[in-house]
Amino acid sequence: MAGQGRGRPSVSGDRPYHLEDQIGFVLRKASQRHIAIFARHIGELTPPQFAALAKLAEVGATSQNQLGALIAMDAATIKGVIDRLKARGLVDLTKHDEDKRRLVVSLTATGQEAVERLLPLARHITEQTSAPLNEREMATLMRLLAKIS
Repeated sequence: MAGQGRGRPSVSGDRPYHLEDQIGFVLRKASQRHIAIFARHIGELTPPQFAALAKLAEVGATSQNQLGALIAMDAATIKGVIDRLKARGLVDLTKHDEDKRRLVVSLTATGQEAVERLLPLARHITEQTSAPLNEREMATLMRLLAKIS
């Protein structure tokens, strides 16, 4: 990483600020790498759209708001994602049986087929994204990212 050798930057400001040493910058670069790899293999969906489909395959039909919470999206963002997936015939929206204000999202047969086809590609994307790391480093990275998430 650029900036190595200067030591860890101090929050207190006793060392010069180097953009390349800032967590947000490094996370954004890692995210850009992952998104580029994702687009090469799953160009038909955005990562948030895929996340919604994958989580629905995992948990089954759920409310739109709950799905958003499960995949770390606010209500406005998940609504747009679901609207686009519905327009493509990948999900259905129905009113909740007891609370008609709630919308329940479920995979269509086409959506289920898409998820089954895309999950192996998603595993490959994760492998490619993490290829510079060994297994122990990857486990450490995931543990540390979960800690700050």
